[in-house]
Amino acid sequence: MEDYRRIADRLAEEILTGRLKAGERLPPQRVFAKRRRIAGSTAGRVYGELVRRGLVVGEVGRGTFVRAAPVPSGRALAEPATAAVVNLELNYPSVEGQSELLSGALVPLLRADVLGEVTRPVPATGTAAAREAVAGLLAGSGWRPHPEQLLFAGNARQAIAGALASLVRPGGRVGVEALTYPLVKEIAARIGCVLVPLETDGEGLLPGAVAAAHHSAPLSALYVQPTLHNPTSATMGDARKRELAAVVRGLGLPVVEDRIWSFLHEEGVPFAAYAPERVHVVDGLSKRVAPGLTVGFLVVPEGRVEAAAEALRSGGWTAGRFALEAGTRWIQDGVVDRLVADRRADAARRQRVVAELLAGFAVRADPCAYYAWWELPSPWRADTFTAAAAARGIAVTPGPVFAVGAQGAPDAVRLGLASVPVPALGQALRTLRDVARGGP
Repeated sequence: MEDYRRIADRLAEEILTGRLKAGERLPPQRVFAKRRRIAGSTAGRVYGELVRRGLVVGEVGRGTFVRAAPVPSGRALAEPATAAVVNLELNYPSVEGQSELLSGALVPLLRADVLGEVTRPVPATGTAAAREAVAGLLAGSGWRPHPEQLLFAGNARQAIAGALASLVRPGGRVGVEALTYPLVKEIAARIGCVLVPLETDGEGLLPGAVAAAHHSAPLSALYVQPTLHNPTSATMGDARKRELAAVVRGLGLPVVEDRIWSFLHEEGVPFAAYAPERVHVVDGLSKRVAPGLTVGFLVVPEGRVEAAAEALRSGGWTAGRFALEAGTRWIQDGVVDRLVADRRADAARRQRVVAELLAGFAVRADPCAYYAWWELPSPWRADTFTAAAAARGIAVTPGPVFAVGAQGAPDAVRLGLASVPVPALGQALRTLRDVARGGP
């Protein structure tokens, strides 16, 4: 019997040379199997291999289609990965006067008698000054982390990696929202854990879905974005947080709460306030301040400091001392608070542009978020729309990048609103609106 990989190789060549064109529908697997005189199970493996290579996309009830554009790596949301004129994948805020605000705190660090000290290594526990400053920064209504429960990573992504590595053994199962932060998928692959997609609604993760998944096969941990979920902007209310806290307590399940965008939401009560003994909180300065000189924060439950610190050290994920010292000064001097206020106003202004220009479309967004989730009108698919946008010099993130599991995602794209000037954002949205109305 011919190896399924060789059949997949030939189909891949047809796709890459253009003999099978973007958007073309492949025959149903049973028809393909009959034409090739292969078993139905072999045809299924061929199609699965093409999906794995990112060359085709399977859509429930519609069939399997040649991709119009390759699915970008999750890293595209963290670093430039496109030559597009307008990049709505990358999503780092920057406001007028930011550099002048930041530079003042750096001047003292550049003195010869100080520079030697601030360029030395620093442990995962940081410094006493950093712990006190960050504890105050993260404090919200009903919750304030104890400084001795704070650890520091190079950025929030590394803090997520350290938290999961400290909680989950290779092969362990981690529950996540069915649409999740793409780099979590890469982190899971690196540390060898399996992500389990869990059902959500307009308020985020469903507690019943967590319990059902755990009873089906035990989960080792839960990763969740309760405030301004990326990409949908969903935020849990207090009742949902209490219900979820009761579930994770009953199951004895540790939780990693990602709060990297929560500073935009003035409500600010973290899920950790409802289950502090179970929740590891991840946050950082990249969105509040700047991506190039940043620090990630990890607040761990009592008794978990050493295990999490060891995971950060083993992964090489601890913070750099210079960035830690700069961040501490920015917090102490009130610079971070000023930047947060500016970013909240900026995000609200950009959301008004989205609401005006994409009125009438199915767009999910919170008025204070820096992104929007656009469920595309039929017959657009995520990959064909992404390719059409790219042809006009605009990079957007297709929905499947966020999807966990084989079921895929709705035909949607995420629009990152933070990284381009407002006039350019408005022009890009007008272009995308016209593309959506015109059809593929």
